[in-house]
Amino acid sequence: MTDDERIAELTQKMLRKKLYVVLSKPLVAPEKLKPLLPAHLEYMIGLEKRGAIFASGPLADSAGPPSGHGLTILRASSAQEARAIAEGDPFFVNKLRTFELKEWTIMEGTLGVRVNLSDQSIEVT
Repeated sequence: MTDDERIAELTQKMLRKKLYVVLSKPLVAPEKLKPLLPAHLEYMIGLEKRGAIFASGPLADSAGPPSGHGLTILRASSAQEARAIAEGDPFFVNKLRTFELKEWTIMEGTLGVRVNLSDQSIEVT
């Protein structure tokens, strides 16, 4: 079996789900983001409610507080749609952040959800 055949065999059942990664970077000191944080969070929650966000959150160095950098993974039908979503963020609209957009293909991984009926809690693993 050739290397190409082995690769094809190993990847044939993989998910191949296309998502879009938004890596955002502040253009101002993190404390200058705070006045628009409620508007940003409302925007992100709205995207979450309509199913456009796979995951999102702030980035930080392992030893420090959040720096204003962020990572958002979007469900979008195209890079153009993902860019439009990212450009609608109040941080971007108000020129407090810039972003880089990447297409990401999910090939392998796991997702786990545990629902505890006794206290109605949910754990994502």
